Amino acid sequence: MQSGYGDLQILWNVNLEVKTGEIVALLGPNGAGKTTTMKAIMGLLPIWNGEAIFDDNVINNLSTYEITRLGLSYIPEDRRLFSGMTVLDNLRMGGYSLGKKDLENNLEKVFELFPRLKERKKQYAGTMSGGERQMLAVGRGLVSSPKMVIIDEPTLGLAPKLVEDVFDVLGRLQKTGCTILIIEQNVNLTLDFANRAYVLENGKINMEGRCESLLSNDYIKDAYLGA
Repeated sequence: MQSGYGDLQILWNVNLEVKTGEIVALLGPNGAGKTTTMKAIMGLLPIWNGEAIFDDNVINNLSTYEITRLGLSYIPEDRRLFSGMTVLDNLRMGGYSLGKKDLENNLEKVFELFPRLKERKKQYAGTMSGGERQMLAVGRGLVSSPKMVIIDEPTLGLAPKLVEDVFDVLGRLQKTGCTILIIEQNVNLTLDFANRAYVLENGKINMEGRCESLLSNDYIKDAYLGA
């Protein structure tokens, strides 16, 4: 896959695979093209060359709305919450394509994962703490009961205890059968959590493998783990 912004190419023949039920991490330094990869997959940027395939469907020319309807959910780094709306209304926006019964059932599932959101469902999103807003962003991405979730920097700016909570929720989510592709700066924690990982540098996949192998790799230790 190749993509970029305007005339500026960011991605160069990026090729990655996420199998059903896996947690796969996309690692790399800032500016490597990780978020660009996610946006290209989700139809937010054009794919110049190559294909994005989800659940046997080529999704290159589909709108983000159509891709979401197929069961692929994107939780961006900047959360994109509606600050002037309540927690409940933000969550409902995540299930706007669902019927009333399915929406209510899925909201209850999200509240089981995030009891705090149920406690705060009448609170305006803009008045929540950083950790609570991240919970809300993740919760909104799950309301549609996606087959796969793409999540960008879920622990950015969170306290260590909340980081643990986010990874705990993602682990429980995988146990329900959901597939996860994650971008995360906490490389050590992510490699302990995921099944496989790709390392993206300068818009190209530089390395890939099982996480346990990457944890013992000298380059990964020196470049990302400070070992």
